[in-house]
Amino acid sequence: MRIALYQPDIAGNVGTILRLAACWQIPVDIILPCGFPVSDAQLRRASMDYGESADVTRHLDFDAFAAARMRDGARLVAFTSAGDVRLPDASFEADDILLMGRESAGLPEDIRNQAALRVRIPMAGGFRSLNVAVATGIALGEALRQTGLFPE
Repeated sequence: MRIALYQPDIAGNVGTILRLAACWQIPVDIILPCGFPVSDAQLRRASMDYGESADVTRHLDFDAFAAARMRDGARLVAFTSAGDVRLPDASFEADDILLMGRESAGLPEDIRNQAALRVRIPMAGGFRSLNVAVATGIALGEALRQTGLFPE
């Protein structure tokens, strides 16, 4: 299981996700460019004292990410408000890569279309989206629950 962040806009959200990933020992891929400086120091600062424990890989763009990660049976699972599968109805696999979109624009259609599964997190009518860090926590929690990959 991995988390992939597509061109994140907000350092604080990335920091929250890195903290979550460190606590649950899940690697994170950051697909550039970002809406903030993405140096090692910036990531450490954003994730506070958990940054050193996070396994983070930066990729120059989506093609570089796909070349590095979309092999050996890894399945791309896009989380998007345009998803055709509700989170409670989704089935996760241990080698899934959970792809989260930009805070400002989500995932572009051509990226969404490359995913084997497009999942949306249901919410009450009249609301567009959740904060990406909150959505990542919800999505990862369900994926780990289903696959039995929560740490002891």
